[in-house]
Amino acid sequence: MENTMNMASLEHYQNEPSDDSIHLHYTQAKISAAVDKNMLEKVQDILPQIAANAEKAEQLRQVPDENIQLLKSIGLHRAFQPKVYGGLEMNLPDFANCIAALAGACAGTAWAFSLLCTHSHQMAMFSQQLQDEIWLSNPDATASSSIAPFGKVQEVEGGIILNGEYGWSSGCDHAEYAIVGFNRFDAEGNKIYSFGVIPRRDYEIVDNWFAQAIKGSGSKQLKLIDVFIPEYRISKAKDMMEGKSAGFGLYPDSKIFYSPYRPYFASGFSAVSLGVAERMIEAFKDKQRNRIRAYTGVNVGVATPALMRIAESTHQVAAARALLEKTWEDHKKHSENHHYPNKHTLAFWRTNQGYAVKMCIEAVDRLMAGAGATSFLDSSELQRLFRDAHMTGAHAYTDYDVCKQILGRELMGLEPDPSMV
Repeated sequence: MENTMNMASLEHYQNEPSDDSIHLHYTQAKISAAVDKNMLEKVQDILPQIAANAEKAEQLRQVPDENIQLLKSIGLHRAFQPKVYGGLEMNLPDFANCIAALAGACAGTAWAFSLLCTHSHQMAMFSQQLQDEIWLSNPDATASSSIAPFGKVQEVEGGIILNGEYGWSSGCDHAEYAIVGFNRFDAEGNKIYSFGVIPRRDYEIVDNWFAQAIKGSGSKQLKLIDVFIPEYRISKAKDMMEGKSAGFGLYPDSKIFYSPYRPYFASGFSAVSLGVAERMIEAFKDKQRNRIRAYTGVNVGVATPALMRIAESTHQVAAARALLEKTWEDHKKHSENHHYPNKHTLAFWRTNQGYAVKMCIEAVDRLMAGAGATSFLDSSELQRLFRDAHMTGAHAYTDYDVCKQILGRELMGLEPDPSMV
């Protein structure tokens, strides 16, 4: 198939918006004065190449090697790695804005690479022995994950033996390690949800990623057979949410590690959704400017219905960005001030991103419904954005039905429902 990103589309990533742009839309070039301009500009410099590979990513069903090399060449993979190992320790707003920009070029690449980055934040909460093992030998090492507790655990001296098939491990082809979830049990039989880190040599990647959207994420299955995981590579999930893990406090001067793991782990999901929606607005405008109805010769691109659709979706995506930016800044301030979030704050962080994703999908749907039949052709960028937008709302963490229940219980003073992830 032809590359769906033509030269006019590529110029979107390099040029300022034209005078007739609706300036309520936050383009990648005008995100925020607080953004780390150096890293964002580096990301923007490589976006044309990433965008040109978007069709290739879908055909490969994983992130192309070239995209990984480009992103590593600018150091984005070190975003949440501790500085002692050469990491950047970027704050969350700066990182999320980079991922949103990346998602406008290729959502699959953004989804997978954001997780390769955020897993470093999680690994920094494991023991120093594990971190030394990973990053002293290879400072560029990253991890994919599959954290639903699918595996069967056998307790042995010094750790566990794990067997199981772990799905949805985005970016696994490009990772040197994997973080997997499993359940252990204490003496009273209570379930202890835990994570283990395993090196690439200990698992097989099963190529079963055949999906309708976010195709380029390469979210394949990991197959584990009698894998031994020593205790120093294991951590309780609860400890990572309560500042009790082995790695908590290792970096007292850091501004990003005084935080639970989960908000960082999940930050990329909503950033990808935002980036897709922002790109959809630009792609829709590009298509509509000269769109002529075949039967009447009327320029429907500037007719009132099209203008109403672009206006409302622009407002909606701008509102989603404002909510996310406020949430990301709240993350940043809590961590910088060493103010550990309470459960009320965590409930809002957890659900704000779900609501923002919901708004982004609605905005995309509104535009797609008025974009015309040619927008559904395989060669159209709009149909890819439409598919990818919906996938961003299908993750367990972005499921707004779940988010509503979590926040509703918190607002009414009820205990959290353990069945809500």
